Amino acid sequence: MQRSILLLIICLLTTPVANAKQLAITFDDAPRKADGYFDGPTRAKMLIDSLKEHQIGKVTFFSNTRFLDKEGLERMRLYDRAGHIIGNHTHSHPNFLNTELPTYQKEFLQAHQLLQQFDNFKPYFRFPYLREGETVEKRDGMRNLLQEHNYLNAYITLNNYDWYIEELFQTAVKDGNPVDLERLSNFYVDVLMASINYYDDMAIKNLGRSPKHVILLHEMDITALFIGDLAQRLRLEGWEIISLEEAYQDPIADYQLGQPIKYNPGRIGEIALAKGQKKNLWHYTLDESYLEKRFKQEVLLMSGQ
Repeated sequence: MQRSILLLIICLLTTPVANAKQLAITFDDAPRKADGYFDGPTRAKMLIDSLKEHQIGKVTFFSNTRFLDKEGLERMRLYDRAGHIIGNHTHSHPNFLNTELPTYQKEFLQAHQLLQQFDNFKPYFRFPYLREGETVEKRDGMRNLLQEHNYLNAYITLNNYDWYIEELFQTAVKDGNPVDLERLSNFYVDVLMASINYYDDMAIKNLGRSPKHVILLHEMDITALFIGDLAQRLRLEGWEIISLEEAYQDPIADYQLGQPIKYNPGRIGEIALAKGQKKNLWHYTLDESYLEKRFKQEVLLMSGQ
């Protein structure tokens, strides 16, 4: 009897937890425009310090090399020297829907060359707007180019509109409207957690488990301000923050959607789509009017808002 109990305990301790919640943090569009609440160097220092303070570990910055002017280059070097991964996000962030394949491939290759200067550059490619080619020719043209240069398609599983929350914040600052940063943090974290949990539930429904997730964020002022608050909330709800290398060890890294699509909802959405789900591939928080309404109600300190 004691032997049976011991074997059961060992089994429970060594069997992978089907719904262990893990995610890697990635930032797109680095070095993103910074001329509002923070300037570029202030944003970078605050973001690096916050990542370290909250023991978030190594994150990944996907860079648009068009913006590697003197200030932008120094910002990227700060991230690089801090030990964070640098990935390819094309030279100028083109929309693949409006770009011919040869031009898009040139964008990829130009960024590839410029990013070699960073010690922590890794061959990860994040498609701008997550658009991977709406025709077989364009899709396969990029798949073949990535394979030729030993790149991994840096897919995401957790989508959101953090970039629009940033727009609302910067517009309020520019217009002189008072913003309560504590309320903004609560709003930001609540919106992101709602989408994170939604896509995790979608994954469990379609995979029978919670995979190693990848969240798409952006290199922005609100990220520097509140990434620590997001990390605290994640851990409070049982999430573990892992590296992108670890996340891409998940079997879904090998998944490829059969048909080309115009608008990509992320890897979990792709899998759900292939299994017949046609609606709700994007969470309801990925909506500008929804976010603007909540921002006015919950963040702005203006009478009548």
